[in-house]
This record gives sequence, structure tokens and C-alpha cells, in this order.
Amino acid sequence: MAVCKGCGVTIQHADPDQPGYSPKEGSDYCQRCFRLMHYDDLSISMRTGIDPDAVLAKIAGMDCLVLWVVDLFDFEAGMIPGLSRKLAGKDILMVAAKRDILPETLSHEKIARFVFGRLKEMGIKVQGLVLTGKLHSEGTEEVLEAVRMLVKGRPVVVMGRANAGKSTLLNSLMGQNTLTASRYPGTTLDFNPMKIGDFDFIDTPGIEIQNSLLMYVDEKDLKTILPSRTIKPQIFQISGNQSFTIGGLARLDLLGCDHAVCVWYLSDALPVHRSKAEGAEDLWQKHYGELFTPVPLSESFETTMVHKNLDRMDAVIDGLGWACISGQVSTIRCMAPKGVRVTYRKAML
Repeated sequence: MAVCKGCGVTIQHADPDQPGYSPKEGSDYCQRCFRLMHYDDLSISMRTGIDPDAVLAKIAGMDCLVLWVVDLFDFEAGMIPGLSRKLAGKDILMVAAKRDILPETLSHEKIARFVFGRLKEMGIKVQGLVLTGKLHSEGTEEVLEAVRMLVKGRPVVVMGRANAGKSTLLNSLMGQNTLTASRYPGTTLDFNPMKIGDFDFIDTPGIEIQNSLLMYVDEKDLKTILPSRTIKPQIFQISGNQSFTIGGLARLDLLGCDHAVCVWYLSDALPVHRSKAEGAEDLWQKHYGELFTPVPLSESFETTMVHKNLDRMDAVIDGLGWACISGQVSTIRCMAPKGVRVTYRKAML
């Protein structure tokens, strides 16, 4: 049976409401991929429904080199707990994608130190790290060289969280846009083999990002939430008790501030509203869904809170971005949609 070159799903001609449908016999692409590639139109959402355990189990059963793609901008959401156990004995090469989204002043060396530090904290071992970006296909040759050193005649299985940039990377390696790449989680639907130079690559379905904001918003709002170009840090000098509201998606309260700085790393399409923390809840209730937009699908929020114990500390909201807080701040409090993970870490930048 024919499979779609874009997403790997088996092409069918019977049901237009199911993945793989094409109205044309002999088509190389299903209708969903065709509309995504040509019109950025998501006709069928597949951000849920692909079993992540089944994907990892299938990879674990293969004799292969694993190319693990992680989105640098959304690094915490890209982590897979217990990966070294789930893929025990596998050679893993990490590709840290979307380097071009981070500020240009951030050196490769600093990024590498950050990545290896976080991997060590999570007990994940990799055989190597390559940074890539869409601009001028940055890192493409380095990926192929690393594969050449590690492959040992095996297929190269490309895996990672949904929306990490796997298909974009493979298109860059091929030098043409064969695979469907989009901002929508769940674009690749099945294991999709291809030949690139001397190597056999296999694209895989994105592993569901269960704790990411991207799973809790209307997919039409992803264009606003996901940065499409290099992010420009938004810098705020703060004192007293300050609050920052990001659209209608999250709020960060910084308490006990004195000569402190808060730097936001977000899509430039997302509005940041600053206010005093004492009146932040009243403003939230008054403007939510009107001035404060976009909003999540559910209005159920939860709050986490930590005492700032590092000189420079990030508050990371999976799928949204992060704030770097430096200087004297006693307490960091973050409100995000229930189910979305908030991570407090040593500053990345």
C-alpha cells in the first residue's frame, strides 16, 4: 500500500474525515499534508491520539542510531523522563534544533554547557550534541558528519517531542521540502523511511508533549504563541511587588523585589502586561479574554511558588517561553493553565 511522503501514513480513498485520505489515485501526499504544505490549513488535528509508549517501544526494539531532536526554545518540554532506561543500550545523538530562535549573542559554547548540565541533572546520556537552525540550514553538515561517525551501518531513527523540528531537520538534510513540516503538533503520523545520501533515515511520529501549553490552546493561536524568528528579549527593571501577564495564558508575580531585573523570552506576537502584584488579580478578572488574549481552552489555572535561591533563575512555562529573574527577589509565583508544567531552573542565558 502507498504511504504519504509527507507524514508516513497509509493513503486511503474511502473516508475524508480520517488521516491518510486522498481523493486522487496515485497521489504522493494525503489531503491533510497537501493542505498543510500549500495553505497552512489543518484539516484534521492529531496532536493527541498517538501512543508515545508505543513509539518508544518500537524504537527500543530496533537496531539503530537514535537522532533525538529537541527544540532549544522549548527545551524543558522536549525532555523525556527515563529516556536512558526506555532506550537502554542505544546510541543517542542529540540535535538541539531552532538555534536561530535564541538571541544571536548566545554562544554555541554556552548553549552546550546548559544542555549537558540539564541532561546530567536528568540522568540522560548522549553520544554527542549538534546545534541546528533553519537559517542557511545551520548545522546540517555537522549532523551528517556526526551520523557518519556513529551510524555503524544501522538506520538512523529521528525521534523527539511533537513540534521539536524533526521533519524540518530531515528536509534540510535532504535539501528539499519532501516531508510535511508545520507548527501543529502531530504532523508526522507513522514511521516514514527515506534515503539521504548513504544513510537510511526513519522519521517518527512526535511524542506527545502532555504538559505543554501547546496542548491546551486552540490550534489557531499557535501562530501567536510559537516564535517564527529570533526572539528579542523584553527587559524590565523591577522593585517592590511586580506582576507580568502574558496574554490570557499565564501570570508571573515577583515579590520582594529590590534592584531586580526580569527578562522575558517569548514570541514577539504575545503581549506582556506589567502591573503591581497587589492589583494583578483584579486586572486578570476584569480583562481576561478581552485585553488579555489569547486564552487557553479551559479556564482552570493553578499556581506554583518558589523562593528565589539563585542569583539568576528562569521560570519556564512549557510551550510558552520563560522569564529570567536576577537581582534581589524573595518569591516567584507563577499561574498557568492546570496541567501545564512550570520549571524553575538555573538561568539558561
